[in-house]
Amino acid sequence: MRELLPGVEAGTVDARIRIHHLTSGPADGEPVVLVHGNLSTGRFFEHLMSPASDRWRFLAPDMRGFGRTEPAPIDATRGLGDWADDLVSYLDTLGIERPHLVGWSTAGAAIALVARQRPVASLLFLDPVSPHGYGGTHPDGRPCFDDFAGSGAGVANPQFVAKLREGDRSGDDALSPRNVMAGTYWSPDFRLPREREDLLVDEILLSQIGDDGYPGDATTSSNWPGAAPGTRGLLNALSPKYCDWSWLPELDPKPPVLWTHGTRDVVVADGSMLELGTLGQAGIVPGWPGADVFPPQPMISQIRAVLERYEQAGGRARTEMFAESGHGPHVDAAPRWLEIATEFWASA
Repeated sequence: MRELLPGVEAGTVDARIRIHHLTSGPADGEPVVLVHGNLSTGRFFEHLMSPASDRWRFLAPDMRGFGRTEPAPIDATRGLGDWADDLVSYLDTLGIERPHLVGWSTAGAAIALVARQRPVASLLFLDPVSPHGYGGTHPDGRPCFDDFAGSGAGVANPQFVAKLREGDRSGDDALSPRNVMAGTYWSPDFRLPREREDLLVDEILLSQIGDDGYPGDATTSSNWPGAAPGTRGLLNALSPKYCDWSWLPELDPKPPVLWTHGTRDVVVADGSMLELGTLGQAGIVPGWPGADVFPPQPMISQIRAVLERYEQAGGRARTEMFAESGHGPHVDAAPRWLEIATEFWASA
């Protein structure tokens, strides 16, 4: 493992599974748990943890299937339930009672599930997956097809999966992990210093590739585009067949919520170019059955609708948009994102 930034330490926690994590800040500080998303690790938060704060105790675990955490299969039929249960076990093992939880992308669904099981101080959704899962839903969350075709591991790009399996560190191909990270994780105008980019590419390449990790298994479908979600692996866990946090307004008690979103996000968007409805409408995936059957998924509108219902049910929800950011404003707009986040945690 490459040298950590000043003030950041690495360790392991023998929880439900053995979890590798980064920590910084005073042992008795207010705990902030930073949970990464798909194809990343806790090191994608490391720059926020150094120099260490005198108030906040930052913890950034590597989640199941990624990084240096013990390899373990992902049961997709539980949605992000495996991640949530791992986090609850992690918190219990460390004796953390009321953490501030940050969930980036995939982890947005996981931290919502944690809050369903135990009290938390706050929830910060960082460009989260839609409350209705990823791909293949109408605006109200109804699936486009009964078998949820058009979502899950079966629609993953096989060339990209091959590059991951090969451990490709180059920038020679548009589908290399390096170029996918640069083109989809951040704003297109942002580029990390080469040394830091190299480090994060290496972190991506620690991902568990296959049916039990990324992307997962798949089944065929008679519906467009011919593939439906299987029962194993991360992309199936994100399918609307299994992934859902639209129940958030029912939480009791209701922790304060902050949603931060990069408006140049191409991963989570109204009309994401990684989602089959948008790709079909653009003619990139042939045979699209039309907007009445399989519309582009309005992910941002779906998130906004759930948070509006959260407020109507008595919760407190705040939104911060980052006009020049992509899928990771905590990286491409780090100073402003951290300022807003720390203000939110303090107010919570």
